[in-house]
Amino acid sequence: MNAPTRPENLAPFGEDYGPLLTGPFAPLSDESTLTDLPLLKGAIPKDLNGIYMRAGPNARYAPQGRYHPFDGDGMVHAAHFENGRLTVRNRWVRTEGFQHEDAAGRATHWGIRETLLGREDKPLKDTGNTDLVAHAGKVLALWYMSGEAWELDPITLETLGRSQAIAQTGGKISAHAKVDEITEDLLFFDYGHDAPYMHYGVVGPDGRLKHHVPIPLPGARLPHDMAVTEHYSILHDLPVMHDPEAMALGRHKVVFRADMTSRFGVIPRYGKTEELRWFDFSPCFLYHVVNAWEETDAHGRWITMVGCRYMPVTRPDGSIDAQRTAKDIAELVMHARLWRWRMNLDTGAAEEQCLDAGHNLEFPSYNSALTGRRTRYGYFVDHSGDVILQWAGLRKCDLDTGATLSAWRDDPTQSWYSEPWFAAADHPQSEDHGYVIAFQWNAAEQRQTLDIFDARDLGTGPVAQVLIPRHIPTGFHGCWFAASRLKPRADA
Repeated sequence: MNAPTRPENLAPFGEDYGPLLTGPFAPLSDESTLTDLPLLKGAIPKDLNGIYMRAGPNARYAPQGRYHPFDGDGMVHAAHFENGRLTVRNRWVRTEGFQHEDAAGRATHWGIRETLLGREDKPLKDTGNTDLVAHAGKVLALWYMSGEAWELDPITLETLGRSQAIAQTGGKISAHAKVDEITEDLLFFDYGHDAPYMHYGVVGPDGRLKHHVPIPLPGARLPHDMAVTEHYSILHDLPVMHDPEAMALGRHKVVFRADMTSRFGVIPRYGKTEELRWFDFSPCFLYHVVNAWEETDAHGRWITMVGCRYMPVTRPDGSIDAQRTAKDIAELVMHARLWRWRMNLDTGAAEEQCLDAGHNLEFPSYNSALTGRRTRYGYFVDHSGDVILQWAGLRKCDLDTGATLSAWRDDPTQSWYSEPWFAAADHPQSEDHGYVIAFQWNAAEQRQTLDIFDARDLGTGPVAQVLIPRHIPTGFHGCWFAASRLKPRADA
């Protein structure tokens, strides 16, 4: 990993704290609003209107103990497109932990390598750094370990406070909630150490809690994502959990149980706990779903879910090496394959299939206006198999066949892309009529750009590339907030 020459706007701590706070990961020390940025190629499309946002870790103070990317204070980087004009902003997510440390002028919390939620002697900070969800005219900043939902203004990125709908549950929300952009329902789950170990809920387009039920599990788990269809939600019970001995010592350690199946639970959108149905599949972990939908054929009604299956590490004899698999999950070393799972609501049959065995695909997006409906196209990063969170290229795949339809790699050893998001063009004529947007850091050239691709063919390269005069640290997830959704619905 090549560490860049240190620009002045980077945080004042570096190599002494390890590689995850230097080079492409180096955090910023300030916030900014940038306009009139130079174009290296093309022009900003005038039929591209909305906001591309990406969350990530940006530690404000030197950490206490060992650092993990989930520990860094949440920072949002946003590219606001408006009639051919572009504004780029970055702002911290001002969570409770951020505010406490801001007042103290130093780190007062510990990271996940050092502590667990609930410890008073070594408090763990909910950073709001993992995902962004566009809903009801606001953006929710979420954290991977099931935490608070922090509402942001989508244009200014100002932190508005906690989501009262999520606070009303008395619980938390996982990093990955889903928004049905047709109904504007927000569907979410939480998880924790105490029975029933999971809950599922729905927030309406007015931002109020509509539905919330317990989801009993056999024990505490560490699920990451979920899926939704037009009428159902799909919840995950995966064989990944805390090591009980480490937990007893107040430490965070992941265990992978190769002797357990992966289960997906299907529940009607507003269903009761007793309406939940579980389907068993081969043991795996699943960080990220692409999309899910309902289908009917001669064999009955099916739920189809496509996602990036985290491939367990195997020994020479083909058996799962559970210890190495758990270590990879904890260290964000990803070896994922595009996968399809199908669940028959009439017969109880369960089917799964690898769609692409040859590419390490992760951090997917798609046309989110079709969330929960059948989609053909998915957009992915080509994930490095040995460098944490390095995404050297972008790929468009057919979700029916797994075939690569187009791909782009700028500089395979030096490029660090952000999670790409599909943004529909104004008045789209097809599912893939629009753009794919991603930030890119080139470590060799010390160059930060915003790259805009024609979603119909990534292989032609960016149709527009904007030079950004400051580094954007490597991060996690993003979203596209179309201009038409920036105001709450009138019927909410």
